[in-house]
Parts: sequence; C-alpha cells; structure tokens
Amino acid sequence: MSAKRNIEIYSAGCPVCQEAISTIQDNACPSCEVTILDMNDPNVADRAKRLGVESVPAIVIDGQLAECCSGCGPDIEVLKAAGLGVPLS
Repeated sequence: MSAKRNIEIYSAGCPVCQEAISTIQDNACPSCEVTILDMNDPNVADRAKRLGVESVPAIVIDGQLAECCSGCGPDIEVLKAAGLGVPLS
C-alpha cells in the first residue's frame, strides 16, 4: 500500500466552500486523499476548533492547518473600527 497525503476540507456547504472543494479536487494528485468534512456536525466542528480553524472553507494537510487558512476569522477590533457597536447619531 502506498502512502497518501491526507487533505481535509472543512466546509459549511456554502457556494464559496463548494468552489474551494472543486479547486482542491481538481488539483489533487493520486497521492492525495481528499476528505470533505461538514462543519454542521458538532464532532467535526470540535476537531476543527482544536486544529485552529476560525473560518471556512479551511484546508488541513496531514494534520496541519494550511498557512493560507490560519489567522482568519472575525477580528473584533477591525469590526469595531468599521462601526460595530457604535450607535448611529
């Protein structure tokens, strides 16, 4: 049995996630085993949180959150600067 690279795609099923899934699948090679995981499943969401997933779609390769997918998610300070929590005059 040959070794496989484990590619996990964390998805919420939205059109953006579907596009990412298609892109990953189109670029995967025979050594890549691609698994799509539904973030609506609490067990999947718990695993994603442990891996550092803060937004979807997110890609994990061989147990490591891809650099392009880390550090994402809402930044409360940026949102406040854009007006979140600031009453309109």
